[in-house]
Amino acid sequence: MTLKMANTSANIVALMEHLAKALVEKTHEVFAEAFDEKGETVIELEVAESDVGRLIGRQGRMARSLRTIMNAAALRTRKRYVLEIVE
Repeated sequence: MTLKMANTSANIVALMEHLAKALVEKTHEVFAEAFDEKGETVIELEVAESDVGRLIGRQGRMARSLRTIMNAAALRTRKRYVLEIVE
């Protein structure tokens, strides 16, 4: 992985963490971590148990929107990203 690719991956992780902190009440309990799994980068977004519903949204609309933003930001890397929301 080149430095530019690693930097882009870190930027996407920081973007997801920033967006999640804007949506939840307990911002100090938001953590984002990226790891490679089966040729794709998984971004695990950890939030407080009481904030999971806020991040997923009604009928998953908020989670779908976060994934859309993430995929739009990742277009230049030509790499697949997956967002997982955990408590």
